Amino acid sequence: MREVLPGTIAAHGMALGRARLVQPSRYVVDTRPLAEDEIDSALHHLHHALDTARLELRELRGKLHGALAREVNEFIDAHSLLLDDPELLRGLDDLVRIGHYRPGAALKKQRDRLSAVFEAMDDPYLRSRKEDLEQVINRVISVLQRQTSPEERKLAARVGEILIADSIAPAEMAQLAGNGLLGVVGSSGSVYSHSAILARSLGLPMLVGTRDALSNIHDDDLILLDAERGEAVVHPTAQDLSHYRAWQREAAIEGRRLAKLANAPTRTRDGIEIGLLANAETGADVAMARARGADGVGLYRTEFLFLRKKVLPSEEEQFIAYRDLVMGMGGLPVTIRTMDLGADKADAAGLATRGEENPALGVRGVRLSLRHPSVFTTQIRAILRAACYGPVRVLVPMVTQPDELIAVRTLFKLARQELKHEGIDLPEKLPLGAMIEVPAAAINVRALLEHSDFLAIGTNDLAQYVLAADRGNDALENIYHPLQPALLRLLSHVISAGRRARKPVSLCGEIAGDANFTALLLMLGLNEFSMHPTQILQVRDRIATLNHAHLRRQATKLLRAYTHEQAEALLNELSEPA
Repeated sequence: MREVLPGTIAAHGMALGRARLVQPSRYVVDTRPLAEDEIDSALHHLHHALDTARLELRELRGKLHGALAREVNEFIDAHSLLLDDPELLRGLDDLVRIGHYRPGAALKKQRDRLSAVFEAMDDPYLRSRKEDLEQVINRVISVLQRQTSPEERKLAARVGEILIADSIAPAEMAQLAGNGLLGVVGSSGSVYSHSAILARSLGLPMLVGTRDALSNIHDDDLILLDAERGEAVVHPTAQDLSHYRAWQREAAIEGRRLAKLANAPTRTRDGIEIGLLANAETGADVAMARARGADGVGLYRTEFLFLRKKVLPSEEEQFIAYRDLVMGMGGLPVTIRTMDLGADKADAAGLATRGEENPALGVRGVRLSLRHPSVFTTQIRAILRAACYGPVRVLVPMVTQPDELIAVRTLFKLARQELKHEGIDLPEKLPLGAMIEVPAAAINVRALLEHSDFLAIGTNDLAQYVLAADRGNDALENIYHPLQPALLRLLSHVISAGRRARKPVSLCGEIAGDANFTALLLMLGLNEFSMHPTQILQVRDRIATLNHAHLRRQATKLLRAYTHEQAEALLNELSEPA
């Protein structure tokens, strides 16, 4: 019988396929106590499952590139670290050896016990790590189930399947995306989570907050995932299928129309030119940026060079990557961000500071770079050499205060002198910019502008820090919202300061590539957007419909909003002239 389950749209689109349920929290485990002579065998099975889970994560990490790697690797690293956590492993062994628990029951017991500990924590960041713990242990339980019943418990999606889950980790989505996954329906989750962002990058329709999905959908049910209306239709009718086919035809027509914009100028309805840049990490990203008519690369992430091997990349390795990037853009400007290695990423690169109680607010970004001047200088030399092949800007992440920029400039000056002494011809000027993602940097932006040639706003982290809200925590959806007045006023302050200083300001966070927020950003005075290459055509299309002068006149009204609900209503009202 047909049933419609409402949800919140996290990634637009539609898909028709068979349901594949993932309910690791409901796995049936054998709770019979172990006999004494079964303990050694049970421990062997448990350790084999843990080793298999570690191997799967390593293999997945090695396969990922570009957008997938960017969004997923930090989660893979975090999960890998949890799988090696001594307290977790010791507890599992004790449950089997002393408590006579079978491996699956021991994992479930440890998951429930540690989840309760995380849930009781006052710190919202630490409390949110409960989801990582559950996903890691569920992965190991999955391995155990596959060992005993591979056909029934295999979680990898087959062609034509729609995943139905409570929540899905980015690593799991990346793994399934390569096996024909068509879409995702989550019973919980946030539209601002990393998984939702990844789904949008992959073009996978996704619903979150579909509360009854796990109880009302069964394996192999035919599902029409309608992430345009915000519903999952179980056992769709002929009328539903007709609607789906009509959407497919319209989507194909829209795709062909947008493709024609690849070589079109990016201009508002009243003739104002807007810069559309690409966020990139691989050669494929660069090729897509060129194909879609990007005005340059606004953010090139370099940390993948530090994470793909266990040894630090040499100057030559980095030089080749940066040179290929610059040449691949054919004379268009390229912004290279210096290594943005934070907590887990720095640990993977062998640069982490041990014993940090809160690594999310610790030695990361430029703070880490300045603690390792020899490693940083190697990167600086590679960037300077690559700048001989085309226009390059350098972006410094996690800047908090001016002395960090002064220190970076000093290192660049010394490296330049070394290279000139070695007979390498260098460009006369290399613009240096600050990434604005720390609230202190945004508030004190005028001081930073004295030492930087341009700014790039990283709204993903800035919003989390300003609002003290994890974007992946669906319990905080009413707080983590791009239209929060405090965030809007801070963005306006930074953009206005850059304009007064006559220095470029770009925005490279998630909202830059979301056409729903294009009018907002133009209203705040932004004229340079940087986004994933897949989003360029939609944003260019949206810009062409907007009147820049009208939007700028409305900014004051928008900035008077007291709540994000008021801001949203005002934005809808003010976006176009009456």
